[in-house]
Amino acid sequence: MKVSRQPRERALLGQVSDLDLRLLRVFKAVAECGGMAAAELELNIGTSTVSRHIKDLETRLGLRLCRRGRGGFALTTEGDRVYREILTLLGSVEAFRSSIDDIHRRMGGQLEIALFDKIVSNPEARVHVAVERFSALAPEVRLSVHVDSINGIERGLLDGAYHVGVMPTHRSSKTLSYTDLFGETMLMYCGVRHPLFNTNNDTLSWARLRKLPFAGLGYHSPNMELSHRTRLERTATGYDQEAIATLVLSGAYLGFLPDHYAESFVKAGQLRAVNPQRFRYSCRFASVIRRSPAPSRVVRAFADCLVAAHSKVQAS
Repeated sequence: MKVSRQPRERALLGQVSDLDLRLLRVFKAVAECGGMAAAELELNIGTSTVSRHIKDLETRLGLRLCRRGRGGFALTTEGDRVYREILTLLGSVEAFRSSIDDIHRRMGGQLEIALFDKIVSNPEARVHVAVERFSALAPEVRLSVHVDSINGIERGLLDGAYHVGVMPTHRSSKTLSYTDLFGETMLMYCGVRHPLFNTNNDTLSWARLRKLPFAGLGYHSPNMELSHRTRLERTATGYDQEAIATLVLSGAYLGFLPDHYAESFVKAGQLRAVNPQRFRYSCRFASVIRRSPAPSRVVRAFADCLVAAHSKVQAS
């Protein structure tokens, strides 16, 4: 018996118009804000208008992009993929706009900067000085600053969502260009309720340390590389320094934290470095941009400002 199949509904989207780009930007804001009501302030339009735009986009694409109702807001599988494609598309649009600005020898448009978390308290990090220099050099460029993981920064640079990243160097990609900026010291810490807090741990060995619960970062990083190399078993996982600090402060885990970030907790008597002469490592931070397509004049200018801002740190 021959089974008849219903033809799959096809998207009505043909050429991408200015209206389509507007609808895509609305959906991007809704996805990033976590709902239509939350996106109302970001977009400066009413919730009912936001909802209508999303429905129009769903009709144009022939896809259901999100679920909304009493159960809350959530992207569908298709909506999540469309969101990621939007980031790539809008990144390309911005790259085109920057190229036109290059032709006119002016610097305008949007610059997306991604930073690894908790570097602002590092005395060697002078990203704020680079921002000051760049703002004076290119006052018409609008800056957006994001905080992301190493993997997130790399992914964002490759798909065009980010233009410049500042992150620890732990591996290299042939499609990205790295310029060394500054360093960071990571020490092992325990919380005030940890058994090691009030003991002399100057003779503590790696073998002994491996028997204690350890909290580490859950993605490829210098932190993960060290824990694998020293055979520290990760019994709790964090995805940023704030998460690791929370786990260590609980007193249940040991964990590595930047010494500059942990300093305030140490002064407050909440954290203590465990044998800092032995249980430590250093990592370098770099400015990262994409090699191809060639960086725009705006991207190159900000990358140059980063290098200039950190030149005194490197020389000292």
